[in-house]
Amino acid sequence: MPTVAVDKEDLWKRLGREYSADDFDKLLFEFGLELDEDTTEEVEAARRKGLPAERPQLKIEIPANRYDLLCIEGIARALRVFLGLDKAPQYKLVYPTGGESDLLTVTVAPETKRIRPYFACAVLRNVHFTQLSYDSFIDLQDKLHQNLCRRRQFVAIGTHDLDTLKPPFRYEARPPKDIKFVPLNKDQAYTAEELMTVYESEKHLSRYLPIIRDSPVYPIIYDTHDTVLSMPPIINSDHSKITMNTRNIFIDITATDETKLAIVANIITTMFSEYCSEPFAIEPCKVVYPDGTTRITPDLTYRPATAHASYVNSCTGLNLSAKEVAGLLERMTLSATLSTENSDEVIVQIPPTRPDILHECDIMEDAAIAYGFNKLPDTFPATSTVAQPLAISKLSDIVRIEWALAGWVEALPLILCSHEENFAWLNRKDDGTQAVRIANPKTLEFQVVRTSLLQGLLKTIRENRSHPLPIKVFETADVVFKDKTRERQARNVRHAAAVWCNKTAGFEVIHGLLDRIMRMLEVPRIASTDTKAETGYYIKERQDPTFFPGRAATIYYRAPPKERHTSALAHLKSSIKAAVGSPNDQEIGVLGILHPTVLENFEIPFPCSAVEFTLEPFKGEMQAVWTNSD
Repeated sequence: MPTVAVDKEDLWKRLGREYSADDFDKLLFEFGLELDEDTTEEVEAARRKGLPAERPQLKIEIPANRYDLLCIEGIARALRVFLGLDKAPQYKLVYPTGGESDLLTVTVAPETKRIRPYFACAVLRNVHFTQLSYDSFIDLQDKLHQNLCRRRQFVAIGTHDLDTLKPPFRYEARPPKDIKFVPLNKDQAYTAEELMTVYESEKHLSRYLPIIRDSPVYPIIYDTHDTVLSMPPIINSDHSKITMNTRNIFIDITATDETKLAIVANIITTMFSEYCSEPFAIEPCKVVYPDGTTRITPDLTYRPATAHASYVNSCTGLNLSAKEVAGLLERMTLSATLSTENSDEVIVQIPPTRPDILHECDIMEDAAIAYGFNKLPDTFPATSTVAQPLAISKLSDIVRIEWALAGWVEALPLILCSHEENFAWLNRKDDGTQAVRIANPKTLEFQVVRTSLLQGLLKTIRENRSHPLPIKVFETADVVFKDKTRERQARNVRHAAAVWCNKTAGFEVIHGLLDRIMRMLEVPRIASTDTKAETGYYIKERQDPTFFPGRAATIYYRAPPKERHTSALAHLKSSIKAAVGSPNDQEIGVLGILHPTVLENFEIPFPCSAVEFTLEPFKGEMQAVWTNSD
């Protein structure tokens, strides 16, 4: 969740009183927020030592979908409404005296479809900034850029001193060599190509360069005199930069996602419209698209929704009337009125600052917050059920306990890993039929869902190789395989694995660990040539590139017959099948000494032995709805 730092003294002023740390923490918790830190003590300590210190701040954790709370203006506004000090503000569009014909117009060129096709804008008139409100204005833009805008990938915001520009404006896309202007806080003009080089060394802006660097055209905004406003999403022009003395602000928003464009336009304008001479009044602009269609932005239309008191009561265990529900919703900045047709219905008007409300359940949640989660009644469920662990989970616990009692340490690696770790580093090939790939991985470390537990254990040993030897780690968890026979195209399989790392390979140790758990599972050890035994396990040598040649074995398990022989004929069939050497043995795992190249890939300087096998054949019978069984 994002953390917003607000000036403590300014917030107390906005709320009309001071709070102790405990009281304010309680207030935030009731509203669904959390106080992360109060820097008052640190600031006072620094001042006593004669060190420079900022004003005390409160750092507040905000839900990721509450974009209206990313600044002190939104937090103070919401808390005042929640406390009953104010009514929710009514945001409105205020047209110029000449009406729609006098609106500031921005024409979008067809070439923008190749780079950032969507555009919105607005004007805040007669704004009066203080240093604190100016800093908050800049900080909100950064918070939106990092959060909803995904580091300007989807949306980019630009703010300008309108009095330095001559509308109407043009939003175009040109080759970088044809773009030249003086960027923000620079004293000379650069072409767009040169700016790509200039900003490579600037940490704050270099992260955004790849967004447009390889595009044949760059987005650019001009006024009537061909003065550049900005080159989104990289930098604004120095000509139109805003200051504390700016009175009329033009806000431009470019995007690749139309939904996020509308949300950002509404949030940035509504939050700071309180500083206009007419609070919460925003002057719209007209955007003309290449196909001739026009749009008035921002769209501050209140979205209608219907809530039912019965639904709220069924979810919260309360017995509220529709009137009481409407009163609770008013405390959450929602406009609520009673339906004239149905006594159970509440007509809700969702303001443009609340894009997080998508369904009636979101309205119910707001009503519950306003009522107070701590005040909700404790009730017994209408039905009584007895819980029990899944068979595979109970079996996993048995393995964990036994291996832990044997002196082994359980590791909990991540279930996602890189493609190399899952295949190449284990000397295995990817045939494309096993691993589930992540469609759009954020980093190279999380490309596939693991098909083995070994790589996670080996990474654990690598990070702890400075610890005293031997290192003995194990894990009992799921791996995932593709399975086209299932609706979800994949299946989870519970595996158990252990790795021994010491100055000697310790194959006998890992083999003993396997024997120990099989004994606890009451699975006898049998010879591979014993075709008459009804159940048991055995190992046979195998060639596996993950393991040292001649030092690897396959683990086979012979499951007991599901039904005992009830007739002489059935017994005869079983005897004949055993005599010809074709019992129903299944391969469940592998053990051996790991290959030196595998250890080198994971940067482990000592020999290791490993065992890994599936626990699925040993689980008890349960209803198929609760398991992965077919």
